[in-house]
Amino acid sequence: MIYRQTLRGGGTPCTSADLFLLRQPPFARYPEAGKGGLAQTAIWFRGDFMLDKVSAMIDGFSRKEGEWSALLILPLTVVVIYEVIMRYVFDAPTVWGFEATTFIYGIHFMLGLAYCDVEDGHVKVDIFTSRMSHNSQAFLVILTNLVIFLPVFTGVTIWAWKYAITSTMQLELNSTSWAPPVWPIKLIMAVAFTFLLMQGVSTVIKAVNAITSARKA
Repeated sequence: MIYRQTLRGGGTPCTSADLFLLRQPPFARYPEAGKGGLAQTAIWFRGDFMLDKVSAMIDGFSRKEGEWSALLILPLTVVVIYEVIMRYVFDAPTVWGFEATTFIYGIHFMLGLAYCDVEDGHVKVDIFTSRMSHNSQAFLVILTNLVIFLPVFTGVTIWAWKYAITSTMQLELNSTSWAPPVWPIKLIMAVAFTFLLMQGVSTVIKAVNAITSARKA
């Protein structure tokens, strides 16, 4: 919904609250917002503002979640060192060392997916896209996310949750000599796919905002 409020002359002036909002993203992208010249009009995109807030919240969450999950490298290092010492120094390898490193690294990897996406760190070939305009790049991001990424990972997330719930209800154990519970790992995988799907939505919002900002510039 769009509200047009004349800052001076020929209309109702913006309130102080309106002027505050107009100076926040995404309104700050419009140079006329909040300046108050004659016949200047402040354009208040309420929907755009809300989408920007949602995108910023998702991005912030993905970064924090990635930073905290990165600390899993510490217990992973401890387990690897312990296993190496036990195997090659005391000739007494553990039955759980290799499996524990697999689980910890798997969790570390999965919880890093959304963080990698928000930092634009996933591998991509930009031979052709790097030559495109910013608008064309943003349009391509929207197209590929809506046609490929979001449908695929929506399905993956749904099935991951189905597997996780089934595994949790059965209190599933891994079929090894150590036989640790595997259902928490499947739950974490489902949560990680959910985070990645949320980050994909944020990516689309940012691409849409990039196009609308360019048109208003």
